[in-house]
This record gives sequence, structure tokens and C-alpha cells, in this order.
Amino acid sequence: MRDVAKIRRWPGPEYHIRVVFDAPMRFVYDWCTDYSPRDSRLEGESYTRKVLERSAERVLYEDVEESPDGFHWARYDVELHPPSAWSMTSLGNRRTAKAEYRLTAMPDGRTELDLTLRRIPGPLPGRVLTKTEREAVLADAWMKFKTALERDYRRSQKTRARSPPAE
Repeated sequence: MRDVAKIRRWPGPEYHIRVVFDAPMRFVYDWCTDYSPRDSRLEGESYTRKVLERSAERVLYEDVEESPDGFHWARYDVELHPPSAWSMTSLGNRRTAKAEYRLTAMPDGRTELDLTLRRIPGPLPGRVLTKTEREAVLADAWMKFKTALERDYRRSQKTRARSPPAE
């Protein structure tokens, strides 16, 4: 697993958010690491995602989005550490980033995600956000993911309840 201490040596601020999901850890892990071309819709964004490689240990994908000032491109290399962690390194034309994701099962059946992100500017200029603004953007994206994840979890439970028992 990538060492969190290495991420902390990067220049610039460290961004940190926590999100609590009303779903068990296994569901949260599977849902959060199931990268797909449909993910942009969950955020209300317009990027196009292409999954290049997927295995039990790794997911490699690219996102591209057109904008008034050109395009935004990034390649993401995600290391999977089931059932409770994954890490991401991303290289893009607007920024380079490293993130650590940790899940903790809560006693009431919910799951907490602890996300730590470090980023540095890429070769092309982009909008500069303060630490507070960047964390607000991250939190907003994860609140959208939370809504979708919990909706999918409730649907999965209804489907399970309607399915006849296996013989």
C-alpha cells in the first residue's frame, strides 16, 4: 500500500474529509471502487471516463472533460486493498494528486470514510482554490456519492427482500 507518510511529504495543503454512509462496509467498499463511465452523472459533471484496466488489485482509468479554457485530462491509478482501503495516484494536465481512502465499520451498521488528499498543480494553469474551498468541493462531491450509494443500498435490500430463498 502506498505510504501515507509519502503523501504528507508533498508540498501544499493536505485536504481531509469524512463521510458517514448508512450502509455496511462491504457494500460501501464495493460501490466506491466500482469505477464506471456512468460516474460523472453521479456528480452532475460532464467528464467522460474510460476504464483502461481492472483487476482485483488495481483499476486504471482516464477522465477527459472539455471546458471553456481547454480540456481537463487525468489518468488515475487506484490500488485496491479490500475490504477497507484503497489509494489513488492521479496525473493530469491541471493537477497531480494522491489520495488515501479508509473505511471504518461503525457499531450501528454504518460506515465512515476517511479521505486524505494531497495535490499539486499540473503543467497547465487552473483555478486556484483555498484549502477551505477545495475541501468544500470534495465534500459536495462525496455528499452526491453518499446520496447515490445509500439509494443503491436501499434498492439492493428491497430486491433481496423480494427474492425467493435459495433452495
